Amino acid sequence: MNKVKTAEEVNTVEPRKPNKQARKFIRALNVMGLIDKTALIRFMPFIFFLTALAVVYIANSYIAENTIRNIDRIERDLKELRSEYISGKSELMVKSKQTEVAASVAPMGIKESTTAPRKIIDRSTKSTNQ
Repeated sequence: MNKVKTAEEVNTVEPRKPNKQARKFIRALNVMGLIDKTALIRFMPFIFFLTALAVVYIANSYIAENTIRNIDRIERDLKELRSEYISGKSELMVKSKQTEVAASVAPMGIKESTTAPRKIIDRSTKSTNQ
């Protein structure tokens, strides 16, 4: 069950045992005596560099795939917006015709003018361009 530990037992640190898997890995690398422990330690910076390079390569491929997905989504949205623009523009062209405008303002009591517009000339001011 539960035991009360004394101060000496709490302060003592158990010695660290070497990892059996790490030893097996080092032995697996030591194929026919070609790679010894010192050579492995000497190559560790290069191994770390290759590992970091692999991580960067994987991250780059994920970012590229995400970018391609975003481009496809934006292209779909652009096609949809373009079709909305074209349909809105055609509606505006139809509604801005003179007959359509006259028909839509007729319930408000506004009628289409049948007389031609006249030009108003102000003769009180003398023109200096003559």
